[in-house]
Amino acid sequence: MAVSSTLMAQAVQKASSISNDLPEAPVAQVDAQNAGGDSGAALKATAGTVSRNGSSSGSSSGSINGTVEDSNEDVIEGARIVLTASDGKTYAQTSGGEGQFSFSGLSAGTYSIVVTGKGWGTYSLSNVQIADGESRILSHVILPATSGVTSVRVDGSAKELSIEQEHVAVQQRVFAVFPNFYSSFDWNAPPMQSRQKFALAFRSMIDPMTFVGAGVIAGAEQARDTFPGYGQGLAGYGRRYGAAYANSFTGRMLGGAVFPALFHQDPRYFYMGSGSVFRRALYAISTALITKGDNGRWQPNYSHVLGNFTAGAISNLYYPASSRGLSLTLINGALETAGDAGTDFVREFFLRGITSHVPGSSNGKP
Repeated sequence: MAVSSTLMAQAVQKASSISNDLPEAPVAQVDAQNAGGDSGAALKATAGTVSRNGSSSGSSSGSINGTVEDSNEDVIEGARIVLTASDGKTYAQTSGGEGQFSFSGLSAGTYSIVVTGKGWGTYSLSNVQIADGESRILSHVILPATSGVTSVRVDGSAKELSIEQEHVAVQQRVFAVFPNFYSSFDWNAPPMQSRQKFALAFRSMIDPMTFVGAGVIAGAEQARDTFPGYGQGLAGYGRRYGAAYANSFTGRMLGGAVFPALFHQDPRYFYMGSGSVFRRALYAISTALITKGDNGRWQPNYSHVLGNFTAGAISNLYYPASSRGLSLTLINGALETAGDAGTDFVREFFLRGITSHVPGSSNGKP
């Protein structure tokens, strides 16, 4: 019996030694195109990859998202995107109907990405740094018309991330028509610098739909004979139109650029997307009075509130003399603040599914 026990122990020890000397099995690549074009299935498969220590990497929460476009900013469907981690793990999928791609469940680390398309050149991106739980949005994923290679090196500087956020914002439109520039569907989106805050505010004010909106407001006011001092007819409509656009312009530039730059606050609405209806509604309405600072902390929304009431005070310069005064300032400021709360409520519950160019994994608060 002693000899048998000794032989068994030696066999176990030998098997263990052999097991430790065996090389690691290769990591399987997942190709969403071969899986029937279902990028969700591809992501699910890659998220379940087993690491060297035997634990599942599916618990990782980082993500990389983007939209593949050509030089004319038209989206490219069916482009092949290959993501490679610094440890050699590879993930692959094809861009969707709006050119979008999304890799989720990524561990913190450094990644490189190569994008190709039939009839297009190659786009490559290296040194993409992902922190634990970070959702990274890549802008300017543009395939060249030739077979040349476009290479970009990303170092994650604050300026580059700010420019990236502006680029993402100006692509977002409801029904691909109405601008939805000030909705951030990435809860952890990096802040914008002052230059990008001013650029986004000005871009929103020269958008064709902004001029259309001012015309609708002026028409409604004319029909109700609001501010009768403006009179009626074409001249009255023109004055109302000018006032409506001036209100919008001053409110946007002050509340979306000047004061956010001064107070270091983010002018965007950050989509929550999870939790009870009551909690989401309360959050959406409260954002008229609270906002996220550039430091990531929530604080009183000095930017929007001061912007609204300052714009209300400025409106005394161009409203009819009979309508001017402190009451005009207070009424316009209060109406704009209430309008912010209503707009953010709509953003929270209705706009996510009908806004174009939203990265697939940007689904609000994690």
